[in-house]
Amino acid sequence: MYNVPKAIPVLLARIDGDKMKKKNMISRRTTLKGIGAAGVSAMLGSGTAEGAECKAAERSAKVSSKDAREAIFKKVFETPFIDTHEHLIEESERLAGKSRSVRCDDWSFVLSHYFNSDMMACGMPKASYDKFFSSKTDPLEKWQVLKPWWPALKNTGYGQAVRISLRDLYGVDELSEKTVAKVQAGYESTKKKGFYKKILCEMANIESCQVNCLSKPFEESAMPTFLMQDLSLNGMFDGPDFAGYGRPSGIKFESLYDWYKVIDWWFDKYGKYAVAVKSQNAYSRDIDYEDISAEKVEPVFKKKLERHSLTGPEQKALQDHLFWYAVRKATEHNLPVKLHTGYYAGANYMPLSRLIRNPGSGCELCRKARDTRFVFMHICYPYYEPMIALAKQFSNAYMDMCWSWIINPIAAKDFLKKYLVTAPANKIVTFGGDYTPVEPVLGHAVIARRGIALALSELVEEQWLDLDAALELTDTIMHENARRIFDLENKTKVLKEVKWT
Repeated sequence: MYNVPKAIPVLLARIDGDKMKKKNMISRRTTLKGIGAAGVSAMLGSGTAEGAECKAAERSAKVSSKDAREAIFKKVFETPFIDTHEHLIEESERLAGKSRSVRCDDWSFVLSHYFNSDMMACGMPKASYDKFFSSKTDPLEKWQVLKPWWPALKNTGYGQAVRISLRDLYGVDELSEKTVAKVQAGYESTKKKGFYKKILCEMANIESCQVNCLSKPFEESAMPTFLMQDLSLNGMFDGPDFAGYGRPSGIKFESLYDWYKVIDWWFDKYGKYAVAVKSQNAYSRDIDYEDISAEKVEPVFKKKLERHSLTGPEQKALQDHLFWYAVRKATEHNLPVKLHTGYYAGANYMPLSRLIRNPGSGCELCRKARDTRFVFMHICYPYYEPMIALAKQFSNAYMDMCWSWIINPIAAKDFLKKYLVTAPANKIVTFGGDYTPVEPVLGHAVIARRGIALALSELVEEQWLDLDAALELTDTIMHENARRIFDLENKTKVLKEVKWT
């Protein structure tokens, strides 16, 4: 496991301390030097060596790989994240124990999102799985349930996020029979009023989060400028969800055109407060939405209203039509459209043969709606190389690395390296914990920072970037892009005045 949080204070003191020798000081206005005239000539072509060497000498000082890494790690770990994707339960619900998402209010809840997918995938029997997450099982006995499977799980991205969180929150370096009581005591003492901001702001250095509530279309958060919200698109077109979206609106809907009014109602009510709209419809189909006319789907909608079963093509046609209606409403409200792509949470049901089509379908979406900003989430793992091509080609395609750092930390690091030398740097955001419990967001943030720092360091060492460029990119990809793409300055002004009713 990577121990950056413990190492960082020492690293910062060594770099910033008064005892640093002058020869090791790194100017933020210097670049790598020392490859020589022949090397410059080989990289830039004949006839350029003398001029290139002269310019390099004027603006550069020799910087060792070690010093460059220290400067980059220091910068990355000091720079705040804007977290662009979470599913966090409201803090008040966690404290009151009212959320249905919390099956077990003990230390096992920290492992209940994503790590639990690896528990299923490694072959843990369902009876053991259910016992581990049961509220009826003594928290201290849960280690014995997990123990046989822990060696196979602790080094995955999901496992490392949990381990880092247990270490930094509860002071436990290794989960075991001897430490489980300390973990449980730490869980209980940490979970008190204000613990969201303590974990996210003070410990994870996160400026704000964007939350996609899983229990309702939009959460009227008690911390609106910190836990900013997405407006969920799914029920507007997937189904559609007559109860979850229709009933709250109070609109009587007897036709497709009435359902438009329901969608309009949600945008009129929450469009100015939402930072984006979000769809995870890719869990059940490809994102190949065709622009189908209302005339073709009106009979299908009536059939749905009358509770008749729809054929596969009918269901797709209705979803496609309503998807585009909702997307156009989002664009009218200047809201980016976040779309799940790639890997699935859970175990034993993901169809890779469908996921591989996500990048090509994303191209069609961008081509059809040039005024809509599409934010493609999770790097479409494992098919992430085509997503870089998508971002390079289409001006309205944006990449969100949320979740990817714990799906496969090394692939995420490689994605970022390749992206930064291929596609515009102003179209990528690099962190979203994507968790329901708040605690493992801390561990995920540490993994993401390490990956970002490694990606930038390797680009400098391989001479694709100079040190100044790497340091400047840090702010861009960790918070500046997110602030601009989601118009957070204006959203914050509006949300400061909100009074939910």
